[in-house]
Amino acid sequence: MSKYTYSKSGVDIDKGNKFIENIKKTIKNDKTKSSKASVIGGFAGLFKLNNIKENPYLVAATDGVGTKLEIANDINNHKTIGIDLVAMCVNDIVVTGAKPLFFLDYIATGKLDIKKSTDVIKGILEGCNQAECQLLGGETAEMPGFYSQGKYDIAGFSVGLLDGKQVKNKIKKDDVIIGIKSSGLHSNGYSLVRKIIKDKNMSLKKYFNFDKKKTIGKYLLEPTLIYVNLILELYKKNLIKSCAHITGGGVIENLPRVLDRKFQAQINLNNWELSNLYKWLLSCGIKQTELLKTFNAGYGMTLIANKKDIKKIEKIIDRHKFKSSMLGNIALKKSASDKSIILSGKLNK
Repeated sequence: MSKYTYSKSGVDIDKGNKFIENIKKTIKNDKTKSSKASVIGGFAGLFKLNNIKENPYLVAATDGVGTKLEIANDINNHKTIGIDLVAMCVNDIVVTGAKPLFFLDYIATGKLDIKKSTDVIKGILEGCNQAECQLLGGETAEMPGFYSQGKYDIAGFSVGLLDGKQVKNKIKKDDVIIGIKSSGLHSNGYSLVRKIIKDKNMSLKKYFNFDKKKTIGKYLLEPTLIYVNLILELYKKNLIKSCAHITGGGVIENLPRVLDRKFQAQINLNNWELSNLYKWLLSCGIKQTELLKTFNAGYGMTLIANKKDIKKIEKIIDRHKFKSSMLGNIALKKSASDKSIILSGKLNK
């Protein structure tokens, strides 16, 4: 028997092949048919473009879920982390008005755990179903000696299609800013939350004082909301002018990304509705500005719209089963050196 084989170095190709077969079966059994099992396992995934617009743009995004993976590992629950992965990519794409077409994933680990990885894939498939995009393929890398035992990392890649006629920024003075509520932390700020939990010697199996029905671990693993269908409908009906996905950097850094330099977002924090989880973070000593810069702080997406369309927008938001708040308005800067976002008032404690 040979002294040196790939399997002896820690890479099990046969196990990798078995995992691919698991993925094919999982997709084949999926009733929503967001992917095609025949594609998985090939050298590349093919996506057929239908009804190409006159002036189309391809829109692409890539992201991960950060140290939320540590929470998944700590409580050994990997069933929803794939939803987070898809959400982080497709929510970025849809802010442009583009419809996500397909998604690819990358999973890297020291030693492949088929059950754990299959749970991740099932979550990815569920995320693709929610976003109505196709899981086109991916890559699984077994890297012994690089990742410690039980650890893994994931990354996602998505491509969408945008009609060139929509590539306009029609934001005007006095437009309103509407916040669409998040399900929790989504996939940002976990390094800070984990430090707080460690310093306070809290167990993920225990409960927050404000809720004795759901463990801390489950609170922190609440999957990221996917806003794709809501945003696409609002764009299609010309009810919003722009929107911002609130991720790392919070509203302070993300909302200005969709504003022309002459505009300023004025946010009234007195209208900001904090969930119990974010109230708990404030009680731990996190400052208001830090909360708004590190986390989504309760709003995973912000919309910019004409104030005359507020009622129409709210009806569509309700129909998609999201919740919203009026957060502020758009103003003109008095000088080029003015800040792009101004916060007034105080977060509700």
